[in-house]
Amino acid sequence: MSNDAGPSMTHSEAPERLLPSTPFYSVEYPGYVKPDSVPLAVGNLGGPSRLETAFKRTAAKNEAFLELNLRSGNPFAHPIPGDIVGTNNILLKVVRRKRRNPEGECIGEYTAEAMGIIQKTARFRSIADYQFQPDMSDPLAQLRLAMDRMDVDAIQQFSIPEETEDYVVPASTHPPELDPALAEQSEQPSGTRSNLRLFPPPLFSRQNVPQNYNFKANFASIVTSVISDETGEERKRLINKGRWKGHGPITISYSDPNVPEGPSAAVLNARNQVNTELLNRVREFMNERPVWIRAALYNQFSPAETREIHNSKIILPLAGYMFSDGPWRDALIRFKYDPRKAVEARIYQRIYFRNVNHPVARPSVVTKRQEGRSAATYINRSMEQEESFEADRRKSHIFDGTTLSKETAAFQLCDIHDPMLKEMIEEDENLREVCDERDGWYSAHELDRIKTVLRHKFFSLLQGYVATQEECEALLDQDAVGKSQTTRSKRLKFGKHNMAKGALRPEDAAAARLQATLDRNARTLQASRREMYGGRSSQTTDNSR
Repeated sequence: MSNDAGPSMTHSEAPERLLPSTPFYSVEYPGYVKPDSVPLAVGNLGGPSRLETAFKRTAAKNEAFLELNLRSGNPFAHPIPGDIVGTNNILLKVVRRKRRNPEGECIGEYTAEAMGIIQKTARFRSIADYQFQPDMSDPLAQLRLAMDRMDVDAIQQFSIPEETEDYVVPASTHPPELDPALAEQSEQPSGTRSNLRLFPPPLFSRQNVPQNYNFKANFASIVTSVISDETGEERKRLINKGRWKGHGPITISYSDPNVPEGPSAAVLNARNQVNTELLNRVREFMNERPVWIRAALYNQFSPAETREIHNSKIILPLAGYMFSDGPWRDALIRFKYDPRKAVEARIYQRIYFRNVNHPVARPSVVTKRQEGRSAATYINRSMEQEESFEADRRKSHIFDGTTLSKETAAFQLCDIHDPMLKEMIEEDENLREVCDERDGWYSAHELDRIKTVLRHKFFSLLQGYVATQEECEALLDQDAVGKSQTTRSKRLKFGKHNMAKGALRPEDAAAARLQATLDRNARTLQASRREMYGGRSSQTTDNSR
């Protein structure tokens, strides 16, 4: 370097100072905060407790975040998501003092002091996003606010309002929550605006990466005109012509007083689409036996015919109806036939119990196709084997006590051919005068005896041996001595709605819940007393020492 560059500069080392160990946390608030508005800013972040949880050193990943609600108290507002990141910043306290020199000029003096280290910082890097404000006078909005306030009376008084179908309203009317200036800017030239009751979701996603929604209208939808029955006005509707219309048997509840006398109008309109020969055969079986479970009915046909009946979706609804609960649940019943009024219908009651060791696994379509199309299957099977296989398939709904055709137990009483069980089923001494929703025409004691023997025989076959009559009689004698009505009540499940599967009546379910609550409170009280007395005894022992 040349000597003409100027005088040499002298350098002095900065003094070393120890940083205070006091930890601090900072929030990069995306807004103006004045000293008197700090409580409002903290409230928008969720309050001091939320900040303490987010900045806690042991906070989990799902807790280390903040949400900034610029419209606090509005559950429909979209919050700004914030993240807690680790930092090593130093918090400085800067003080400025003003003084005047002899010449009258104002000179400022600045002093900086390190107060501590900022270990965590809350940052808001997302945009505020578009906000949607629904009509707060809408019943759904009022329900949402009532749920936040835990207003039980308002929640109980809520009712679904009648649909007025005013999806388009004049643009001159705008929600009271919307700024009139913004409403004037957003008015459409047509003079109308959308009035769809679209409410934001209860939770907003934190993923702020835009996605290509690529919305397209359904090409199968066409615009049709509909005349209102009340006002006579013509309205435009979108109808999906390609929508699949499924049909199923009419289903009623056990408490319904009347049974259907025929199929529904929609099923009758599609009657010309079914195989008339198959329909007539199904009706013949229904005339011979008024109640069938699907497995028993399907076994009366060949595999090809069963496939056609199952795929048609029309044949069974044309032949009968079903109960959704009760002793004949999910069984196809002939029209105009009410099993609740005929004691002879007791043999058609359905008994079902689960096999927990048999997982319900449906084979894939590819597996079934490979098994069905495999040429080796047909080559290796002889004619006698085919006939034997078909005969076993047709008897899969029958239980004879010696052979096992399937690993799930769902039988009608008339399909149980075991001698011991058949004698118990045909016994007419312990029958009810009025049909019961849980036990049908049998008394509770008699139906339990039938289920006990059937369950023992069925699971014995699953284990590889045939149960003897002496075993079943000993089991019945043991149950008669050891079981009581209290034991029966414990096995019933009052959380279910189907009484035939073990659900209690509403009043019995309420009593059971009350008894369970009392027992739980009694156990809690005993445990607290033991702890209290145990603590006193240990304290007394220490004092004596």
